[in-house]
Amino acid sequence: MFGHPLARLVRQVGNVVVATLAVLAMLVVCGAGYGAIPALGRVLDPGHGAWTSAVGGEPVRSQKLTLPGLVSPVTVYFSPQGVATIDAANEGDALLAQGYLHARFRLTEMDLERRLAEGKLAQLAGPAAVPSDEFELRLGLLRTARREWAEMPKDSIPALMLEAYSRGVNDYLSQVRQKGTWPAAFTLAGVYPANWTPVDSLAVQGTLTQELDYTTTPLDYALLMRSLGWSKTMTWFPVLPAGDESPYDTGPYQNRGVAPVATGMTPVPAGRAVKAAHLGASMPGAVPSAGVARAAAAMLSVTDSLPQGQVHGYPDSNAWAANGPKVLGGGAMLAGDPHLPQTLPSLWYQVALTAPDYDVTGVSVPGLPGIVLGHNKHISWSLTDTQNQATLFYVEKTSPARPGQYFWRGSWRKMKYFHDTIAVRGSRPVHLTVAETVHGPVMTQDGQTVSVDWMGNIPSPDIAVLQQISTADDFAQFRAALANWRAPAQNFVYADDRGNIGAISAGYYPVVYRGDPWLPMQGTGADDVAGVIPYRSVPQVYDPRDHVIVTANQRPVTAAYPYYIGTTADFFDPGYRAARELAYLDRHSGMKVSSFAALQVSDVDELAAQVLPAMIAALAHARLTRAQLSVISLLKSWNYAMDASSAPAAIWWTWWNDYLTGTFQPWWNSAQVPVHLDPGGLTVGSGVFSLDADLEQWTLHDQGNPAFTPPGAARQTAATVLANAFSTAMTSLRAKLGGGPATWQWGKLHGQWFRSLVAAQGLGYGPVPSGGDSWTVAAAYGLPDATAGPSWRMIVRWAGKAGHGRGRAVGIYPGGQNENPASPWYENLLAYWSAGTYLPMPAAGAGSAARTPDGAGAGVIRWELAP
Repeated sequence: MFGHPLARLVRQVGNVVVATLAVLAMLVVCGAGYGAIPALGRVLDPGHGAWTSAVGGEPVRSQKLTLPGLVSPVTVYFSPQGVATIDAANEGDALLAQGYLHARFRLTEMDLERRLAEGKLAQLAGPAAVPSDEFELRLGLLRTARREWAEMPKDSIPALMLEAYSRGVNDYLSQVRQKGTWPAAFTLAGVYPANWTPVDSLAVQGTLTQELDYTTTPLDYALLMRSLGWSKTMTWFPVLPAGDESPYDTGPYQNRGVAPVATGMTPVPAGRAVKAAHLGASMPGAVPSAGVARAAAAMLSVTDSLPQGQVHGYPDSNAWAANGPKVLGGGAMLAGDPHLPQTLPSLWYQVALTAPDYDVTGVSVPGLPGIVLGHNKHISWSLTDTQNQATLFYVEKTSPARPGQYFWRGSWRKMKYFHDTIAVRGSRPVHLTVAETVHGPVMTQDGQTVSVDWMGNIPSPDIAVLQQISTADDFAQFRAALANWRAPAQNFVYADDRGNIGAISAGYYPVVYRGDPWLPMQGTGADDVAGVIPYRSVPQVYDPRDHVIVTANQRPVTAAYPYYIGTTADFFDPGYRAARELAYLDRHSGMKVSSFAALQVSDVDELAAQVLPAMIAALAHARLTRAQLSVISLLKSWNYAMDASSAPAAIWWTWWNDYLTGTFQPWWNSAQVPVHLDPGGLTVGSGVFSLDADLEQWTLHDQGNPAFTPPGAARQTAATVLANAFSTAMTSLRAKLGGGPATWQWGKLHGQWFRSLVAAQGLGYGPVPSGGDSWTVAAAYGLPDATAGPSWRMIVRWAGKAGHGRGRAVGIYPGGQNENPASPWYENLLAYWSAGTYLPMPAAGAGSAARTPDGAGAGVIRWELAP
């Protein structure tokens, strides 16, 4: 797609032209000001101003730099693709250099991330960002970050890491201030980044937790129950799936009661507070009141207006591991590809950190010290999101006679209040007051006073845990480190140089005394969080007998698991990707890196493979035209691959979605489900995974299900709905694409779009025709254009004798190391990623290895950083 050298050159020149034109257009407006945009005539200064966007875009060359914060000299090596290796005499200097590199190549991204987290986006972006700032300040990421830093011993390893990293960022900021070479986003707005602090890093950590762990599922359930009723809601959106969706931890399980949250809570005896979640669908309860529904609607209207990704809304990631006979020559092998919003620049910055007792390589997050996913000399790890309802909503009991109070555990309590002022570029400041109860911040008082108890608001020592993982030698140390991980709950998948594999779903899983956590609960105390699932009882496995572990956001445990961890509507995958991955790994032995790579880029739709034959069979007695029969012939010969050029892929997807619509939309229309309040969670379509799973099960096992008969209509079966949907799909495709069925390519309906992080259309990539869908291993989320999917692909192979394995790792992410569109490292990695090609990851200690007798490896760029 982008691989030809000339194409890359043209694209790079195009980026410079687009960037220049965008700046010129902004200058016409900003020179004198317009509306809310202040006059920014100073950006016209050719030596400074907006023209400095070209500075930092030139090719990186070997040089010597002075960083005042260093203790000892540091050497940084850049591969021809821009991947950095930091070679330092101590861990602090390595992290300082990492902070410097992050700021040098991703300053705009870092500042936007901290502004997003801290409720300061409107200061840069103007009035349009005020709703986001209000939401974040209300939720409290900044309050949590400040609390975490205040409570952190300043001589602890994570505190020293954060301070060293901040010094590196500020060394770069000092240089930029002296030269005036700010990125264009700041020069145009006339707002510049303040110095970086440890609190900023902790706030960025908080926003990443929010993107992975903050959900609004109970609000959706409240609205569904008010419209569809309890029975239909809990039948179509059940707590447990119809079958076990390829869990990686199959038990046996033990109910160990609950563990305390942070400090100060008394453990509850085994069984005392464990919610019998599996009974939810068969024990009708009270439908939420009109006031609760109004409050839910108010909160959803806010979250629906937030920037993409601020509220978790789709499954994230694949990771699997294999060992023993499954790996060629023995040993162990790990693959991981986190699915996240795909932007330019990327969320990730690839780097290797080398210092005595600290050798680790992988991907980092600009704004945070250390490595998030990667390997050291002995172990490797990757992460996937796991099922965990970490967000609980509470309806507080209040009274007009007692303003500022709420009733909890038998008495009236005073709410706490926090006051913030939001600076708004080009407009007046906005003043915000946030109330807080014992459960957490009050998110709305529209209809009812509702607060949120979110596990992400509990300080989580993520940086300390990742540092311990980065220096771990074996699974025991890996597992011990994760005991302190709280949020976001993640599947940590593991492989090591001794040939071992494992997985742990680490994090805080809240357990309530009573009540239905998938609904807003009463805030008077009886439904409070009693504690969390004990670490010994969270899903986990080590060296399974079948030599394979797969995590693909499926439910990690069977129905026998004694704790509630969420419902089918909690944006966890119904198991289609996991089933495809397990089937592949089960039938292969002696696998190599290329074997894992082939699976990572697979675009086979497992849902189609499971259900399409039954859909076709249901049309056996339908009167089909010759054209329709030709379409059926195409589908029968299909290999279920969602290739961009595939006509059957386009037909399948359209038919399946029309089948979903034909089955459920009449019920939605009759019940007047308020879809507009949360399109992602309430719309009938393939993005609402509970409905996909329902329809799959009914098509395979219950074609007479009452859901196929619309309200007030004569009885129908799946065959009738399928036939109507098939006809609708053919009409729709003919109208959209024209021509014959063989020309109806999936890529004409589906594209991939890498959005610019600064929302400049010309600085993104795409949309371009693309394969994949929500159920393929190489996932693509979104229609008509996917904007999320594999954000990093990594494979680590440990081969050799036990305890002496040699690690070989490859990886790639879509984007580039430099956020400047004029840089040759802006999107140069997209070509590799698109082609399914990987690059060798720098190994631990690669700085020294990169040197040749004359002082530099071929194509390697070298920076000498001195105190």
